[in-house]
Amino acid sequence: MHPLAQAAVHTPSSTVHQAEAMLFLILLQLTIIVLAGRLGGVLARRFGQSAAVGEIIVGLMLGPSLFGALAPETFGYVFRTAPPGPMQMLSQIGLLLLMFQIGLEFDFMHLRASRNRTTTLAVAMACIALPFALGLVLGYYSAPILSPAAPPLAAALFVAVALSITALPILGRILMELDMTRAPLGVIAISAAAINDVIGWLLLALITALVSTGLEWKSFALRVALVIAFATVSLVVVRPLMKRFVRQFHASLERTGQLDPTLMGGVLAAIFLSGMATYRLGIFAIFGGFLMGVLLHDEQAFVDAWRETVGRFVLVFFLPIFFTYTGLRTNIGGLDSLALWGWCALTVLLATVGKYGGAWLAARACGHDARESHILGVLMNTRALMELIVINVGYDLGVISQNVFTMLVIMALFSTVIPMPLIRRALARGVRDAKQALHTR
Repeated sequence: MHPLAQAAVHTPSSTVHQAEAMLFLILLQLTIIVLAGRLGGVLARRFGQSAAVGEIIVGLMLGPSLFGALAPETFGYVFRTAPPGPMQMLSQIGLLLLMFQIGLEFDFMHLRASRNRTTTLAVAMACIALPFALGLVLGYYSAPILSPAAPPLAAALFVAVALSITALPILGRILMELDMTRAPLGVIAISAAAINDVIGWLLLALITALVSTGLEWKSFALRVALVIAFATVSLVVVRPLMKRFVRQFHASLERTGQLDPTLMGGVLAAIFLSGMATYRLGIFAIFGGFLMGVLLHDEQAFVDAWRETVGRFVLVFFLPIFFTYTGLRTNIGGLDSLALWGWCALTVLLATVGKYGGAWLAARACGHDARESHILGVLMNTRALMELIVINVGYDLGVISQNVFTMLVIMALFSTVIPMPLIRRALARGVRDAKQALHTR
């Protein structure tokens, strides 16, 4: 063990001093994580990428794949001396709050948009069906080799969902940075991704319930019925109560744009209770956070105030912790054979082909030209944070191995880095073609 670690752990004799030594190590981890996350976000933006891309890369670099390989003793002191429990709990609390924000910022108007409705529905369905089918086949036939401890069906279902998900928040940021939020292709992409995500989260909740029951269909049916009952009660009973509670502070929200402490405390308690309820129902607590966000998504003054106060803290503090926690689970060095790298390449290829191919074929069938279909295919391939949430759920349930986890992290990173340069190139080519057409006239 590193000498500093021995001093931090073994020198104090009292419980108080031991707690202080533990706090020192946790604060050291948090300092490194927060600063590295900010640096990664800034650098990513300078290279024309979303800040989340840099934060994900930094999280992976802080894990055994780079930091642990280059400086194993220092890595061990920083991240292995203290027990993982505190950091894991911070990661889960942050993820619960982040899922609340995702639900809070979910714009259901996208699901009702009439503009290009045929293309939207076609792209959404194709981008679920094709990658899900490819993931199901890949997961089922690779499970005995890559995840031998997991039931093949359970592994296949999680790989299928992982290949099917689209990262709506990251896609929204990309469209804003490219000034495409009101363009027809932007409306189609964000609307299709919204439908994609609704179906994806429902599938993840159902598959989580199925795996948690040991693939016993009677227990699964009972759990699904309880989850549906909880969602119904939340929508019919809890939603009006929460909206009435929030509206008591409407004047203050409009005047100051800040969250009243009582309002913040009440909403946080509701998020935690909802997470506790979904946990007791046999699915992950994060679904409770997402549901509570959905219940309040149309309280615009509250959404704006949350985003500017609590939301910023979650993105700056909790989100890098989640990325680093994922990085600590990812060991690229574990892919130590050509066969494993072959499986990794196949995973990335099928994930890309499934999303891109589904969107491209659906768009072409609806009358869009090759360039527009290409842009939609690239946009729908964005996975990022949503992908990491899905694969962490699968890893916690034990249905995917660490090697499969690493492969899916690589796939998530690849599908998040690629869209911006490809779309910029396609848009620039479209502008050049239009200028040439005008010139030839």
